[in-house]
Amino acid sequence: MKRSIWFWLYFIVAILLAVYFATRIVMIGTGNSKLAYVRSLSISADTPNKDLTSIAAAAAVAPKTRAYGQTLEQINARIASTAGVRNAATRRLPNGNLSIQVQLYQAVAQWTDGLQYYPLSADGTIVNKPTDTKNPNTIVFRGDVPNDISDIINAAQGIIADLDYLEFIENRRWNLHTLGGITVMLPEDDPAAAIASLMVLNNNHQLLAKDVDIIDMRDSARILIK
Repeated sequence: MKRSIWFWLYFIVAILLAVYFATRIVMIGTGNSKLAYVRSLSISADTPNKDLTSIAAAAAVAPKTRAYGQTLEQINARIASTAGVRNAATRRLPNGNLSIQVQLYQAVAQWTDGLQYYPLSADGTIVNKPTDTKNPNTIVFRGDVPNDISDIINAAQGIIADLDYLEFIENRRWNLHTLGGITVMLPEDDPAAAIASLMVLNNNHQLLAKDVDIIDMRDSARILIK
């Protein structure tokens, strides 16, 4: 008899809880509950001191905005497509807060189409957030960019005062273009060593200030100047 009483007691409690939660879900889904609306918005990034106003604008979420189900996915999709955003995660917290976490691309150089300058990450990603001017003391690239540009950036830092831009040729080697209009053809193997040799030549003989068009360094045994 006691087992029967406990069984029916648990059964009634389970029914009441199921009705309660089902009612809450329906109310939230239809917008008839305060939990269905956003009370506040928080945005955090993996890089400190970044202007996140463009991300907030892409979220387009104001207090008392509904943000459940497909709507939440749409918000995250808009944020993920914002210039400079690498990854995004958007969550609706029980306290009514909409939490947005983003990973941003880290610009290490610029890429130009000849008209505008775009931030360029170390993995060769061109970020769609252009400016009309080149940033000071910044390596600039044109054309196709490989997946890893960190080594060539480090090598080119020493010649940045004379550098106009770098261009990846036939997906295997670099051409270095100077502000004076000289094209330096770097070798496929160890372009960093070639740039170091070029710096020595320039310091000793002011090579980059001379009236030449091409410096061909593809053959490690000799340098051709035209």
